[in-house]
Amino acid sequence: AASFFVPAILGGLFAGLREENANPLLYVFLFAFYVVQYFVIIFFNSALIGAAMIRLRGGDPTVADGFRIAMSKLPAILGYALISATVGVILRALQERAGFIGRFVIGLIGLAWTIASFLVVPVLVSQDIGPIDAVKRSAELLKKTWGQNLIGTGGIGLVFGLGIFALAILGGVLIALAVSTGIVSIIVTTIVAFVLALLLLILIQAALQGVYAAALYRYATEGEAGESFDNALVAGAFKVKA
Repeated sequence: AASFFVPAILGGLFAGLREENANPLLYVFLFAFYVVQYFVIIFFNSALIGAAMIRLRGGDPTVADGFRIAMSKLPAILGYALISATVGVILRALQERAGFIGRFVIGLIGLAWTIASFLVVPVLVSQDIGPIDAVKRSAELLKKTWGQNLIGTGGIGLVFGLGIFALAILGGVLIALAVSTGIVSIIVTTIVAFVLALLLLILIQAALQGVYAAALYRYATEGEAGESFDNALVAGAFKVKA
């Protein structure tokens, strides 16, 4: 959720990167912000995917099992957070200074990085390797089995994107109606309900994408997705490269 709200709040500050003589401390702050954000995201994704991997192998994981796995991977998680933060700062700085076409190209580079690193967390959770090797391994798996390019994740993103868009419209209408009443308690309750509903959608989306990433990794490395997944369905997201 922080990846959605915090950048929006700090957008004016980060816009300072557009200046030719931007304060170096701004880059330091931006890097620190990205490191913290990515560390939190990767840590909880590791816990989720770790538990999902246990379930896909027929086990019955608990929340504690997921966090235990994530805690055992703290050095690798921190290393990957530093790598992701470095990439994020570079792309953000370039994007702030680029024109329309430049931003489009940088957006494509960012998309390529996202795709190449899609299986990094499952790799970190399942293998005893460092973050750099995990990025390389993720890219290798996607080169070997790419085809429709993670269509399942795209489908999840589309469905929840539409859901969030619809919720935003509904929330805007309800908040406007609440404001028109002039009653503070109704206004606050409506805003809180909207924010909670939005956070719930985002969390559900993140959970589904994490489980799907675990299934894709298992299919790419072992040829089967595991329990609760149709292998033929998962195979549709990956087609073996000729």
